[in-house]
Amino acid sequence: MKLKTLVLALVLASTASFAQKVKYSKEEIKKMEQYLFNEGFNMPSPKKTSTVILKDGSVHKGFCSKTDSKKGQIFQVSLKDSITKKNETFDADHIAEMYIYPSNAEKIAKVTKYMGNIRNYSTRKLTKTTNSDRIYFVNQTVSLKNKKDDKEFLMQVINPGFDDIISVYHDPRAKETGGVSFGYGPQLGGGVIKSFYVKKGDKVMWLHKDDFEDNYDFLFGDNAEFMKKYPKNSVEWDYFSFLVNEYTSMSNG
Repeated sequence: MKLKTLVLALVLASTASFAQKVKYSKEEIKKMEQYLFNEGFNMPSPKKTSTVILKDGSVHKGFCSKTDSKKGQIFQVSLKDSITKKNETFDADHIAEMYIYPSNAEKIAKVTKYMGNIRNYSTRKLTKTTNSDRIYFVNQTVSLKNKKDDKEFLMQVINPGFDDIISVYHDPRAKETGGVSFGYGPQLGGGVIKSFYVKKGDKVMWLHKDDFEDNYDFLFGDNAEFMKKYPKNSVEWDYFSFLVNEYTSMSNG
């Protein structure tokens, strides 16, 4: 009798889950596939003035001659002071925020990569790849890939403007989904970034596309209206930037 009850409960749960699935129009899917995060950059420009703000409130400006990283994340920054010309080195655990400019070499490489994938033309803005604005980094304590001991790094915020509830940080070691190319022509499909670092509340985690469904309720489950409109069995990892933006907008009214 207990077995029959358990089976019935599972069937009902499965039916309820199926009933929640939403079918989106082509226009809606096209909108959800738009990549709204900023481009992630790894190399600072040594020719433009960077700004480092320490935890004690002091501000230091200079040319960023060197950054030391672990698994791609910056833990130390070297500046040549723009006034005194002295070289200064700052550890990430002393830095609150940092603003730097991307190197021209990396921007050129990213433009080439952008042009090499047809999918980018309809989902990304080339202007974000050639962005001349400063890049925002913030001190964050994180476990790299959820495996290492917690440590403070300077991590690039890639959703400024809609990061007040969920902050998304660039993963310099992230891989991308594969596509298909014929000969020397542009790649068809693929190019979707597979992982980011994400913060909500006091929790910071490395979020991989394979773990997206398992963490969906944690990320968005406190907004019933959002969950009804975008249940996790109806969306894909490709929509992540849209979902974060939409969730933030709906949560803020």
